[in-house]
Amino acid sequence: MTVLDTKVDFCDPVWSAMRAQAEELARDEASFGSFAHAIILKHDRLEDALSYHLAKKLGTDDLSPMLVREIFDEALKAAPSIGDSVRADLSATFERDPACHSYAQAFLFFKGFQALQCYRIAHWQWNAGRQWLAWFIQSRVSELFSADIHPAARIGKGILMDHATGVVIGETAVIEDDVSMLHGVTLGGTGKEKGDRHPKIRRGVLLSVGAKVLGNIEVGEYSRVGAGSLVLKPVPPHCTVAGIPAKVIGGADRPSQDMNQALDGLDFQI
Repeated sequence: MTVLDTKVDFCDPVWSAMRAQAEELARDEASFGSFAHAIILKHDRLEDALSYHLAKKLGTDDLSPMLVREIFDEALKAAPSIGDSVRADLSATFERDPACHSYAQAFLFFKGFQALQCYRIAHWQWNAGRQWLAWFIQSRVSELFSADIHPAARIGKGILMDHATGVVIGETAVIEDDVSMLHGVTLGGTGKEKGDRHPKIRRGVLLSVGAKVLGNIEVGEYSRVGAGSLVLKPVPPHCTVAGIPAKVIGGADRPSQDMNQALDGLDFQI
């Protein structure tokens, strides 16, 4: 490692930690040595490892992994903020998901994290006027990861998308920073209306397993939506809502960080 490499690692603690974890993986599990080297250790930056890893997954006979990687590299170079979001998402996954034991584990194997990073590239393509490429990425993400995220949706950073299976996020949806969501979450419309028609999820919200939020409504910051709930009306900040249709049953403080889906002690007799 050169002096320059050391400086880069020092300035990028997530990448430095992930490389150390990959080295440990290669050392402790010999059969994974070439795997860890190809995907993480041979690269100089997290962005390079990400484009390589995801391009191998998304590439097809019609659009080769090499070409997909060029598409990803272009977006990552043009928009350094994507890399910042990648690191924030990795940190959110590691800190909030009890099944996650390292950055490398999330990066290599967690399809919620991977689906979200593919969306970030597709979103850049969409805003650059390259909708067909964005739709290609959206389609491949749906096929590979069972998550359907429209490339025009606006998603902040520090997002945990746990499991991702069955997640649907509509075209005009907005998700602010530090949101956590689990599998089966839908941010959808209410019918065939056009224009701005999808939910706005504010900072720090927890969307529990199977939560459905429909229409151009706001879920206020640091609120919690209970598992299996159907939200059809705006949710005030710092509230817990649950039920079909969802109603306010209590308060909430830091739900996306606490990841507590239990509703013990809250009042369902409403």
